[in-house]
Amino acid sequence: MENKEEIIEKIKKFTSVFWKNDNVIDNPADYLENQKLKYSDIIDAENRWKRFSPLLKRFFPEVEQGIIESELKYADQLKDFLEREYHKPIKGDLLFKCDNKLPITGSIKSRGGIYEVLALAEKLAIENAGFTGSDYRILGENKYRKMFSNYRILVGSTGNLGLSVGIIGKKLGFQVEIHMSTDAKEWKKSLLRKAGADIIEHRASYSEAVKEGRRIARSDPGSYFVDDENSEILFLGYATAALRLKKQLKEKGISIDENNLLYVYLPCGVGGAPGGITFGLKHIFGKHVRCYFAEPVKAPAMILGVLTGECERIDVRDFGIDGKTIADGLAVSKPSKLSCNMMKFLADGFYTVEDSTMAYLSMVVKNVINEKIEPSAAAGITGPLQTTEQCNIKEKANHIVWLTGGSMIPEDVYKDMLQKWKKFKN
Repeated sequence: MENKEEIIEKIKKFTSVFWKNDNVIDNPADYLENQKLKYSDIIDAENRWKRFSPLLKRFFPEVEQGIIESELKYADQLKDFLEREYHKPIKGDLLFKCDNKLPITGSIKSRGGIYEVLALAEKLAIENAGFTGSDYRILGENKYRKMFSNYRILVGSTGNLGLSVGIIGKKLGFQVEIHMSTDAKEWKKSLLRKAGADIIEHRASYSEAVKEGRRIARSDPGSYFVDDENSEILFLGYATAALRLKKQLKEKGISIDENNLLYVYLPCGVGGAPGGITFGLKHIFGKHVRCYFAEPVKAPAMILGVLTGECERIDVRDFGIDGKTIADGLAVSKPSKLSCNMMKFLADGFYTVEDSTMAYLSMVVKNVINEKIEPSAAAGITGPLQTTEQCNIKEKANHIVWLTGGSMIPEDVYKDMLQKWKKFKN
C-alpha cells in the first residue's frame, strides 16, 4: 500500500493513480447525523423540483412530465470490450447513468444549475411579488418575468454549469452573466449567447473566473452569484439524483445490500456535483454504496485536497500542475470547500485519468454503444476495472458509471473531435 506522500509524488509527475480513502467513515450515518445539511433537505429539494415541473414542462415540452432525469441502462457490450481491451475482469454488472442526455443542457449540471435558479425565482416571487405557490406555471408570465429582469445572476463556469444557469435564467427573464475560463468551448459560449446570456471571458483559470464573478455579485445588491464552490442549494440539487437512482434501481429489480454492493464512479471537477450525489447516495444506501471520484491527471484538485487535508486551500498549480486538460468540464485548480470537507469522510476513493484515455474511451463509447459523450464524461469509465482489482471485489457488485455531458455537442464539432480522438490508442 502506497503512502500519501508517494501518491502525491506520482500525481506531480502526471502518473495515473488510484487511492482508497483511508479516512472514509465505515458507517456513513455516524457522520451524516452531525452535519448541517440533512436528509430532510434533500426531500425538500425534490419537492421543489416537483412544484416546478409544470413550469418546466411549459418551457421545455421535451421534458417528460416536467422532470429533468436521465436513463439508467446496462452497458454489457462496453463491459465486454473493456475486459478484452484491458485484460482485466469487471466483477458484477456495468450500468451507465446517462446524464450526457439530461434534458435542457445535456449534462449533469442541469441538476444543480437549473435547481438553484428555480430556488432563487421561488424566493423572489414569494418575497417581492406575493406569489402564493398555487400554480408555478405563472412564474413564466410577464408579471414575474418583469420582476426577475431587475436581478442579475452571475456564475463562474468552464461551460456546462454556465449553460444550465444561462438557459433557465433567461427563460425566466433574469439578466445572466457567465464568467468563463479559457478552457470553455466555443460552442458552449455560442449556445449561451444565443440564449441571451452575457459572456465574460477570463484568460486566467476557472478559479479566477469564479472569484471575479463572486466579487462583482458582492458589490451589487441586485446580483446573485451561483457559487459552484460553496453553494448548499446547488449541492442539494445534485443530491436529489440519489432519490431518482433509488427508484430506477428498484424498477430494474436491483437490490442493494451487504451481498449486492453499489459502486458509483463520478467525474470530478470542483466537486459539487459528485459530492452532492455522494451525499444523497450515502443517506439512502449507507455502507452498501461505494463512491469513487475520477479526475484528469492534469487537474487533480479534489484528490490533492483530500490527500493533504487542505481542501480549498490547495491549488494544483502549487504542485507544478497547470490544470489544462482535454476534459474542459473538469479543468479546475482548486476543489469546492463545501464538497471537499465532506468527501474527506464520505468518498471511498479517487483516481486520475490521462487525457489520452478519456479521448480514446469517448470514441469507444460512440463506436460500441452509440453514446455521444464529452471526454469529461469518460473519466469514470475505467473505475470498475480498478475497483475490481484494487478493492478485491468478490461479492456480486453493481457498477454505475455516471456520464456527465456530451449530447448537445454540435455535429460538426463532434465529428472534428472524433477525428482528433482517432490518434489516441489505449
